[in-house]
Amino acid sequence: MANQALTNPAVDFSEWYNEIVYRADLADQSPVRGCIIIKPYGYELWEGIKNALDKRFKATGHVNAYFPLFIPKSYLDREAHHVEGFSPELAVVTIGGGKELEEPLVVRPTSETIIGESMAKWIQSYRDLPLLLNQWANVVRWEMRTRPFLRTTEFLWQEGHTAHATEAEAEAETLQMLDVYADVAINEAAIPVIKGRKTETEKFAGALRTYTIEAMMGDKKALQSGTSHNLGQNFARAFNIQYLDRGNQLQTCWTTSWGMSTRMVGAVVMTHGDEKGLRLPPRLAPIQVVIVPIFKTDEEQSLVMAAVDGLKRALLDADIRVHVDTREQQPGFKFNDWEMRGVPVRLEIGPRDVAGGTVVAGRRDMPGKEGKRFLKQENIAPQVRDLLTEIQASMLAQATTFRDANTFDVKTYDEFRGVIEQGGFARVWFAGSDADLTKIKQETAATHRCTPLEQPGGSGTCFFTGQPADSVAIFARAY
Repeated sequence: MANQALTNPAVDFSEWYNEIVYRADLADQSPVRGCIIIKPYGYELWEGIKNALDKRFKATGHVNAYFPLFIPKSYLDREAHHVEGFSPELAVVTIGGGKELEEPLVVRPTSETIIGESMAKWIQSYRDLPLLLNQWANVVRWEMRTRPFLRTTEFLWQEGHTAHATEAEAEAETLQMLDVYADVAINEAAIPVIKGRKTETEKFAGALRTYTIEAMMGDKKALQSGTSHNLGQNFARAFNIQYLDRGNQLQTCWTTSWGMSTRMVGAVVMTHGDEKGLRLPPRLAPIQVVIVPIFKTDEEQSLVMAAVDGLKRALLDADIRVHVDTREQQPGFKFNDWEMRGVPVRLEIGPRDVAGGTVVAGRRDMPGKEGKRFLKQENIAPQVRDLLTEIQASMLAQATTFRDANTFDVKTYDEFRGVIEQGGFARVWFAGSDADLTKIKQETAATHRCTPLEQPGGSGTCFFTGQPADSVAIFARAY
């Protein structure tokens, strides 16, 4: 399978994506409709994202906890917008232990309600605030159309939940966590993102405001890659999350929630992958360097493997994730296989290299001879470390150049249609209504992705209504 050509992403991006997910060993199909089995290589990629996030959560004062998978149905019913927003996606348990349950239990679609119930017990005074929680968990949303990692019935994520004394503190928290998501996307996954605010119709069910990071995939569609919600006092009122202030007056808390999921694995695939397979950013790659020994005779094997062992030890000592490919297949097969799996650096070493004290390094982010160079075996670790740093920066630069080249400033609806049809982001002055958004979506399949937090300033004319507009928005077709 490794040597069989992939579908060309320029011809059928969707088929190319599905092929990569399975052939690069990220996932396997599941006997349960809409679910996937995440294989070790895919799970290690998720762990890279998870560890990058968790480190940042703890640095900003958040602590991890875990809440039940099953949520009493009555909890969801307490916040009207919330239950209405999630009703079509709920999986509900009505029988347990062979008996009908007194109250149906919802399989966790998100945890605002059950965590809100606990917050109401744990918070008594202003001294208990802010309460900064996160949980790593699985959730279930009964999706009708699924795609590996991007949209599955069950997926893995983190969900942060916090409570604050004031609206200003809650808003600062919401934006701080959006910054954390952008930091991980840009500096770990090498995916440039736009931070922005969702429309009223697109915000999280029950939230006051929803913020998002939006990324452009290789087919020029948008992917919502992480969201952060200022919940206002809606959930706090529903669950009586209150505190006594310094004047001994009872006040209602302000809460937030925010999440990033295994969808980010799909984002890495679709942002960086090419016709040969995955291209993984070094900071997240489960294997950063693969060593491929090349020899023909037993004597050459002894010579080469002795050098390989030295290289491996030096790289491991420098905390570089390295793998030696000792399979019996031909080198060409191995090269193709590791290209499919997106390993950033391949080191090739044969008898001549051993004699010359060198090793051939191939970069996955650069095709052919352009990506090849000789490194000295002596002091290999700092050379490889520099190479990995260079590749990480190069991949972010490539993705940013691609996004910027496919982002267009549009003034009229006709121009807008053209941009959406060819693919890309349409950046427009916008002052339309919810009804206008519905019409645009019906006519072009494009949606309002966000109102970027970074605005050009001044004012313009709405591309759709012709009315004065004071903010710019991003529209695109999306996953």
